[in-house]
Amino acid sequence: MILVTGVNGQLGFDVVKELKRRDIECLGIDRKEMDITDRDAVREYVNKLKPDCVIHCAAYTAVDRAEDEEEMCTKVNVYGAENIAKACKEVNAKMIYISTDYVFGGQGNEPFEVDGNIGPLSVYGKTKHEGELKVKEVLDKYFIVRISWVFGINGNNFVKTMLRLGGEKESLNVVCDQIGSPTYTADLALLLCDMAASEKYGVYHATNEGFCSWAEFADEIMKKTGLDCKINPIHTSQYPTKAVRPFNSKLSKKTLVESKFELLPNWKDALNRYLAELR
Repeated sequence: MILVTGVNGQLGFDVVKELKRRDIECLGIDRKEMDITDRDAVREYVNKLKPDCVIHCAAYTAVDRAEDEEEMCTKVNVYGAENIAKACKEVNAKMIYISTDYVFGGQGNEPFEVDGNIGPLSVYGKTKHEGELKVKEVLDKYFIVRISWVFGINGNNFVKTMLRLGGEKESLNVVCDQIGSPTYTADLALLLCDMAASEKYGVYHATNEGFCSWAEFADEIMKKTGLDCKINPIHTSQYPTKAVRPFNSKLSKKTLVESKFELLPNWKDALNRYLAELR
């Protein structure tokens, strides 16, 4: 039995879909069913259900708003993760904790290894890293999976925003000096389900293969959909945001390869399949 938090988010939705496709008994829940910030509620719920694994997709992900709502962000991302981890320990369940490229400071050009220099630049990144530490502190049977630039069928994301704006405008300014990898939740869900069935615990990076800038990503979206909208590459300094984003979000997949998990397909291939799914 697998419990999935954050079922109404992009990733949780696809994870439940994939578990059902595999005929694995699962339950997807959201805040209404279990408030992860309420320790007693989490304990009671998990003890009653006694899952073999909890795939923890629920998180506070409003990166800019988090700069003003640090307390709420911490409550969800740090103590929420700790509550789940403690409940997992009580029932001897595995835990998969979804983390982010934002735990790194984005220096240099090389892909970050799982044990690379942690240096979050934002409240969101800081709380996700603290959540990682709580999970490690409490559990032995954990997977920490860092992801980046997520897009899926359920919820809002960069691709949907570009499709909307691309249909309305002749040109768009998009940042070209932040480099990373898009992650298609349908592809990631396959990997997470494989992990849940294994005992290859540890810290992993999981994104679609290949690197690009946000501007290159946007350009590919326009090309693939035939939208007549020109993408103007701009620098981050020309597009100030409340939270600082890392310039280098490249993540090394070394631990995935070592554990013989299958790498996700190239991001361009993933985008093709996603656009077909949207249609």
